[in-house]
Amino acid sequence: MISFNGWLVKVISSVLEHHPEASAFLYNKHKLIVFNDINISVLIEKKINGQKVPIPYIIKKTNHKSAQEISAELDDAKNRKITPADITLHKRASFSERMYYHLPGLLRRSFWRILLRNPRIAFNKMGNAVITSVGTIGVLDGWFIHRSVHPISFGIGSILKKPMVVENEIQVREILHITVLIDHDVIDGAPMVRLLNALTRSIESGYFLEKPNPQNTHPHLQ
Repeated sequence: MISFNGWLVKVISSVLEHHPEASAFLYNKHKLIVFNDINISVLIEKKINGQKVPIPYIIKKTNHKSAQEISAELDDAKNRKITPADITLHKRASFSERMYYHLPGLLRRSFWRILLRNPRIAFNKMGNAVITSVGTIGVLDGWFIHRSVHPISFGIGSILKKPMVVENEIQVREILHITVLIDHDVIDGAPMVRLLNALTRSIESGYFLEKPNPQNTHPHLQ
């Protein structure tokens, strides 16, 4: 069974795999660190002590997993029992990681700046892309501007029916609101537009929901 979020993670990872510079880390002003895999960080809402808390979860090597596998992994993460000592759903947090959440905002931001100077550590700890979804919480009529330290991040809003011009006629269509934040120091304008066009076409066509392509090619990225 494929969930909407599982399918969307797969589509995004496939597009990023064909545009690896978009999810690269800026090592210095003249060098990019590009990883072969796409590790995507998502937020899983869990109940801890009776309160709903967003917990970061990293889906590793999404470009090598199917939409079904990603959906099953997300479902397992949602149903997994955790304690207040858990920061991520992969493992129990170390003492230093638990201390991080007690630091003031200024020191936490300094921590991220230091972490980003070590792309390999950052890649393993937080992934090279992040998806923040508010559409699963409630209905949001429009786009929202999120913040992230990742090279590229996706803010997923609600799916709403709106009037659109289709072949010179006004038709009611379902519109998915997505905000994409991209580091302009990592990727230039033209590659950025090609990435966004490929993402739009892939979502609109329902790619990965159709029959498997025996040649394992992506028609919107050729």
